[in-house]
Amino acid sequence: MMGKKSTQRQLGDNQAMASAKMIRTSAQKLNLVAATIRGKSCEQALGELTFSKRRIAQDVKRVLESAIANAENNHQLDVDRLFVEEVTVGRALVMKRWRPRARGRTGKIQKPFSNLRLVVREREENA
Repeated sequence: MMGKKSTQRQLGDNQAMASAKMIRTSAQKLNLVAATIRGKSCEQALGELTFSKRRIAQDVKRVLESAIANAENNHQLDVDRLFVEEVTVGRALVMKRWRPRARGRTGKIQKPFSNLRLVVREREENA
């Protein structure tokens, strides 16, 4: 038999996920944006990200829209009842560069990358 065995789905039936790797910002800055949308309804979170002043908010918005699309198209969830269940931010690689400084020295420049994982969940009916 060819290929490897399919793994069990790690999320529940009422959850959907999207992730982005190698986002060009530090994990600390990305986490500030992620913190603003944790636990909010997707509609509210999209509004928050749309009008955020931070550059990286647009990348986070794209991941959130992807998670919503996954929920709708792959898992047949109701878009109006989705909320942001968890947002995890992690460090990826750091590009190291240098800049010449006075008296033959160098200034270290670090260009960090981050990973983002976003899970949305459908709220239960309040019936």
